[in-house]
Amino acid sequence: MIQDKIVTADEAIALIRNGDVVSCSGFVGIGTPEELIASLERRFIETEGPRDLTLVFAAAPGDGKERGLNRLAHEGLVQRAIGGHWSLVPKLGKLATDNRIQAYNLPLGTISHLYRDSAAHRAGTLTKVGLGTFVDPRQSGGKINARTTQDIVRVMEIDGEEWLFYKAFPINVALIRGTTADAEGNITMEREALMLDAQAAAMAARNANGLVIVQVERLASSGSLDARSVVIPGVLVDCVVLAPPSAHKQTYATDYNAAYSGEIRVPVNKIPALALDERKLIARRCAFELPLGGVINLGIGMPEAVAAVAAEERVLDHLTLTAEPGVIGGMPQGGLDFGAGINTQALLHQNQQFDFYDGGGLDLACLGMAEIDRMGNVNVSRFGSRLAGSGGFINISQNARRLVFAGTFTAGGIVTAVEDGRMRIVTEGRTRKFVEAVEQVTFSGPLAAAKGQSVYYVTERCVFRLRPEGLQLIEVAPGIDVERDVLAHMAFRPLIADVAVMDPRIYRPKPMGLAAVLQDLQLTDRLTYDEDRNILFANFEGMAIRADGDIECVRRVFEGMCARVGRRVALIVNYDGFRLEESLADEYFEMVAGLQRKYYSTTTRYTTSAFMRMKLGDALSSRQAAAHIFETHTEASEFIHTNSHVAGAA
Repeated sequence: MIQDKIVTADEAIALIRNGDVVSCSGFVGIGTPEELIASLERRFIETEGPRDLTLVFAAAPGDGKERGLNRLAHEGLVQRAIGGHWSLVPKLGKLATDNRIQAYNLPLGTISHLYRDSAAHRAGTLTKVGLGTFVDPRQSGGKINARTTQDIVRVMEIDGEEWLFYKAFPINVALIRGTTADAEGNITMEREALMLDAQAAAMAARNANGLVIVQVERLASSGSLDARSVVIPGVLVDCVVLAPPSAHKQTYATDYNAAYSGEIRVPVNKIPALALDERKLIARRCAFELPLGGVINLGIGMPEAVAAVAAEERVLDHLTLTAEPGVIGGMPQGGLDFGAGINTQALLHQNQQFDFYDGGGLDLACLGMAEIDRMGNVNVSRFGSRLAGSGGFINISQNARRLVFAGTFTAGGIVTAVEDGRMRIVTEGRTRKFVEAVEQVTFSGPLAAAKGQSVYYVTERCVFRLRPEGLQLIEVAPGIDVERDVLAHMAFRPLIADVAVMDPRIYRPKPMGLAAVLQDLQLTDRLTYDEDRNILFANFEGMAIRADGDIECVRRVFEGMCARVGRRVALIVNYDGFRLEESLADEYFEMVAGLQRKYYSTTTRYTTSAFMRMKLGDALSSRQAAAHIFETHTEASEFIHTNSHVAGAA
């Protein structure tokens, strides 16, 4: 071993042996150690070694052409590859689809967790992620070709529930990237757009008595780095390589953007409005599903336009957008900058982000779709010889509370027009996307339907919803003929009941006034009226009143609901987790007291918060409004039941 940790790329790469398992960091070009990868390719070309490596990568470190792991697509150099996302490493992907190397496609988040489990010497990763998809061993177990025979995924049953177990493997070499290193090998990442799994991969290699090689852009003297800024401790690092600027761009599209590293914040209110084409039409319809105050993931491609629509409609400040490599809040970027974010609230390690995602942390995910079948299965990962890979799609789609797939109805040359608020198909796409059976199941419709997940499929001309029996057509655009423009271009007939017309505002050039629409829609979803008992239930759990418009929304929706009922109602309100800006308290409680006097016969409210019970009681009593405040729903309901004669007489 080299004793001095500061070495050249060639000196570090010379330590890699035949047959090593080599993990490589990178998300597109972010965190991709280009200098180390180039040196490894150069050594193989010049010496025909090392040979028979296993490459492990979560997201594809590549640009879709020549850079990143595309450099390593040489027979003899690579024997096996285990990757999460493959579309940006097409040269490596071709070795896999041509059956020239062993190859697996596993969920990106699961590979991320395997680094961590490998570091801890656990047997593997136990998760439900991948059940019902091509990763499930009852389908292909993630194997890409016939040459790949070893099973690394198996089904396990625990307490009557099915789980997938992904077998861990040792990491012999970790190729990773940071910003600054000192002589002891301590690594900071202050100019990197992401941290990814650098720390976990380094631990995995170190604990397997392997080799950790880190590419950096600058060196610091011993003891000068802030301990709290060190992401990879020097005890984990064997070699540090100082890379030239050309091999250490922040992303493949950007040399360096201070906003990507959180050094500065930049204005985002000047995002140009999109042209009213099918991309914007789809994004507009998807935007109707945005949960105000919610946490959201927008996939690459078509779903990226949803952020532009949200900005145009001025609802972006009410949303928390995230990206799977660790970005929380702000505005995720696209193209070869994908994975970076500006004005982020926080940046997590990639494996931590997938802990959050896998545990149901996403209120909504909007993802692309390439093939869809009658049972709602979606394929985005494999199309004949073209290997895209699943990336984080399986983790995200399987665990988001609500899910919207977005894409054009057909593909290849589709041309549409919007005239006087009506949609017209000028030229139909050459390829059907709604097929009898998808080539590969990246998302399982039956599994989602069985657990009651809310799933929509949005196109420029129609919308489907997932039902237990399969896909149901629920909306069509104004101007669209169901038989001619929809059913004639599907390989199957979906369920059809009452088909509504898509909101006409989607097909008009001016802004839709989405903020008020979403407020009303989402508050309406919180109300339930029991006609037999004449009780109106309002679920304000987790709701926030932050502006005057929020108060007006409550007034507007409650007045509309009570007017439709046509008589006074008994009201029960859940105030658990309710948040009210102090400066708006007087205005809010005046509105509540006014509604109570006009529309309610009996009113009860409940919350587990003693502070909120006191606040509600004081505010309502001071306005001569009845203040029946309880701790539980049961107590509130019992009071209504006891006083039902009052409600019935009103």
